[in-house]
Amino acid sequence: MTTHLLGIRHHGPGSARAVATRLAELEPDVVLIEGPPEADALVELTEDPAMQPPVALLAYATDDVSRAAFWPFAVFSPEWQALAYAREAGIPVRFCDLPAANTFAAPPDEHTGPPVDPLALLATAGGYDDPERWWDDVVESRRDAENPFDVIAEAMNAVREDEKPPQGNEARREAYMRSVLRRTRKDGFENIAVVCGAWHVPALADPLPPASHDQAVLKGLPKRKVACTWVPWTHGRLATASGYGAGVRSPGWYHHLFTTAGDVTARWLAGVAAVLREEDLPVSTAHVIEAVRLAETLATLRGRSSAGLAEVTEATRSVLCGGDEVQVELVTRRLVVGERLGEVPEHVPQPPLAADLTATAKRLRLKKDPVVKELDLDLRTPGGLDRSKLLHRLRILGIEWGSREASARRNKGTFRETWALAWEPSFEVDLVAAAVYGTTVPSAATAAVRGTVEGTPPLDEVTTAVENCLLADLPEALPEALAALDARAAADADVARLMSALPALARATRYGNVRGTDTGALRAVADRMLDRICAGLPPAAHGIDDDAAARLAKLVDGVHDATSLLGEDPKERWLAALARLAEKPSLPPLLAGRLTRILHDAGLFDALDIELRLGRALTPGVVPSAGAAYVEGFFDGGALLLVHDEGLLRVIDGWLSAIPADVFTEVLPLLRRTFGAFSGPEKRAIGQRAAGLTGTARAVPVADELDEDRAERVLPVLATLLGVGA
Repeated sequence: MTTHLLGIRHHGPGSARAVATRLAELEPDVVLIEGPPEADALVELTEDPAMQPPVALLAYATDDVSRAAFWPFAVFSPEWQALAYAREAGIPVRFCDLPAANTFAAPPDEHTGPPVDPLALLATAGGYDDPERWWDDVVESRRDAENPFDVIAEAMNAVREDEKPPQGNEARREAYMRSVLRRTRKDGFENIAVVCGAWHVPALADPLPPASHDQAVLKGLPKRKVACTWVPWTHGRLATASGYGAGVRSPGWYHHLFTTAGDVTARWLAGVAAVLREEDLPVSTAHVIEAVRLAETLATLRGRSSAGLAEVTEATRSVLCGGDEVQVELVTRRLVVGERLGEVPEHVPQPPLAADLTATAKRLRLKKDPVVKELDLDLRTPGGLDRSKLLHRLRILGIEWGSREASARRNKGTFRETWALAWEPSFEVDLVAAAVYGTTVPSAATAAVRGTVEGTPPLDEVTTAVENCLLADLPEALPEALAALDARAAADADVARLMSALPALARATRYGNVRGTDTGALRAVADRMLDRICAGLPPAAHGIDDDAAARLAKLVDGVHDATSLLGEDPKERWLAALARLAEKPSLPPLLAGRLTRILHDAGLFDALDIELRLGRALTPGVVPSAGAAYVEGFFDGGALLLVHDEGLLRVIDGWLSAIPADVFTEVLPLLRRTFGAFSGPEKRAIGQRAAGLTGTARAVPVADELDEDRAERVLPVLATLLGVGA
């Protein structure tokens, strides 16, 4: 009876190549692989040609999906190569790590991995300051058939000699691995191969400790019911930068190393050139040839048998990218890390909700792709509308497959939606969590909305739920959401919350035009809410400070835009309420200026009214800071009035010129915040108009008014600045 311990690094092409070679030499009759034993029943699914790595085993507690874990496999993962060998050789495979049922039931502790970084210790001993580079040189970039496992075992024994015995979860894991090894021997297998993390090799080597020792460690472990399946994975999720504890820095490079038989450097740099050309960057064949020469020369100078990632990256930076780090980052993202997405067969077990999404996405021709892609939808077509509904329903369930923040600002209430789509493997867990709401995407989204509006949720949450009902076409949940909205709006005495909620409600009233939904009841609720806002706005604006006035001004803007969507009658009632409020002498200056501008744009105040009101707000008797706040509120909508209205420009010009010098510095931040928001062309146009003004306090002085004494005082300063002497 022989046991062969193959200590590997997870997701290493050198380790994977060595495992495949060594298993072919050993011809074992069973293979044990570090992984959850709940997955033993899923091994046969890897025989399906449709199973294309990277993929991952997903295990989760059925009563609490927050306790979940992935075990990823790439084509260059040693464990995947062990599975492939066992499949081709027709021998059984058993996963031998601690069951997920026990792991998910135990409270987390700090002993979840090796107490030290063994690679760092070995790299230091080998004269390297970078463990990744040491491992890449010693194992991953080697392409010979030399058996590295005895050396790895010896190195790990040396590292663990001075370490304390494992504790907590680490001790339980190794005790369970030994128990599986004993059981496998008892089942009559004579030639056993164990593929596990290199750190565990000393713990599995003969002689094993007494079985009673491991039984005591494992006794009384709590259990949880667990489900397990295969899910697609990505190279990006294999990267260390993703937060994956066993990740590698360069999964795309490792994939290239494992799958490329010859001309590794040349083929890689040709791929780099292709990526750069896709971005319309000039890269010629001569560039590629020179980059290959540089990479191989660097490898020779450094005593390496072949160019590694460091060498090809330096060649890429110097020759192909011309030192441009932005281009190097593009190559790193596209190639060094990569975003390859794996595939699993359709008959792989899936929760009902995930299966429904898969079928719906296939019908709508939405591909799960990890690379961000823009999707432009025309909601007047059945296909565009159905895709929109699906993406909105998923967002209700917390699955952000699509994002439309940018398009939402660009297109309000139109017949088009633009989405940025990017699929994340973690959405598989989110789908499991969302399954508590239903077995199909529409039923789950409906239940989620109903759960949101139950009880007494905040008004903005109810408003969002109503909007979601219309966007996602959930007619069964809409009556309950509308009833909750009406009740919350009637009970809410906070005018600011009502004002904050109305814009989303007004947007929702337009969905009937696009999605064929009857929004009559929604308009009635919005109409009653607007009446309460109009009645409550004057008290809300009384006696507030500058910060509160700024917040209220933004809310006023939101409601003003919303009334344009509700129709002429609501808009007229709103403008009448603003006109009454604008006559209040106690209004904060910023809010007063904002109301004046809105009423002018609506045609209720003409140019003479504006000049009179600005003149009163900017008279010498008014504190300059108050005048500056009024100006800020008035010009928040743009500067074109100053370009086209000379009378208005004259009022502002005269006020600015009359501000005392010692006060000007105090109001300067407010002025800069106001006028700094103008565009460059607007500023130039205003300056040209102001330069031509006459008869004001700041008209350009004529030559005979020049104060020569004051002018001469400036000359030494100018001489110093120009470097021409006094």
